[in-house]
Amino acid sequence: MWFKNLSVYRLPVNFPLDLVKLEDSLARNALQPCGNQDKESQGWVSPRGDDRLLHVLNQQVLIALGVEQKLLPGSIVTQFAKDRAAEIEEQQGYKLGRKQLRELKEQITEELLPRAFVRRRVTWAWIDPVNGWLVIDAATPLKAEELLERLNKTVDDLPARILHTELSPAAAMTEWLLAGEAPAGFSIDRDLELCAADDGKATVRYVRHALEGEEIQQHIAAGKTATKLGLTWNDRISFVLGDQLQIKRLTFLDTLKENADQGDNADEQFDIDFTLMTGEAAKLLADVVEALGGEKAKAV
Repeated sequence: MWFKNLSVYRLPVNFPLDLVKLEDSLARNALQPCGNQDKESQGWVSPRGDDRLLHVLNQQVLIALGVEQKLLPGSIVTQFAKDRAAEIEEQQGYKLGRKQLRELKEQITEELLPRAFVRRRVTWAWIDPVNGWLVIDAATPLKAEELLERLNKTVDDLPARILHTELSPAAAMTEWLLAGEAPAGFSIDRDLELCAADDGKATVRYVRHALEGEEIQQHIAAGKTATKLGLTWNDRISFVLGDQLQIKRLTFLDTLKENADQGDNADEQFDIDFTLMTGEAAKLLADVVEALGGEKAKAV
């Protein structure tokens, strides 16, 4: 179990998470298959593919949101509607109006939905009540917000909030580039995105490219700031830090994974991976926050 992206939300440190109540709430909101006329269904699924909706190890909690979606492209509905409209027009001798075409599309959609293929996707979230983290493995804000919204509907009064730091990631990353080095424990890698602040939003991207030299400095002098920067933490985890505190393309390096291949079976290996992932990611998050000047005090 290795997350690839970290969308990070804050919980109180040593948050008193009631696991029995949480599991009961998840069970009452478990994923139900799409009905004949449903376009989408959301609900909680087992992170391990068994009958448990919580996976708990060393006070770390793993949950998973399942989403089923009917695959019914608009182009298919439009084609069926055109064919049906042509038949009706031939019978009636006149063309259908806009309202009639809209109603026909709605009718075609209702007819096709029961026969549409269903796609299921799963988004995982890790809850660390000890250190106060709620972390969603989502590559886009939309996917993270989808899970958080469903969790808020499932659990009453969940005190999760967006993480804010004293230094903005964009300002801090730009300063690191100017200085030619990152804070202690971090090293700058070879991926970078610089973006201008004006309306034009001129953007320069470097992929697997050396980031030393005058060219980067000139872009910054011209008013561009870093919006994405590749970093490595303690030679153990590489990632790309974004200007909205997104942590993407998370890669646990060989020096760490060498300690992971110890399980005698799939269940043991999953627990070893989960333990290593949560332990290292919690330390990484703490160091990222420190590198960004610490956590901003919550406004009263």
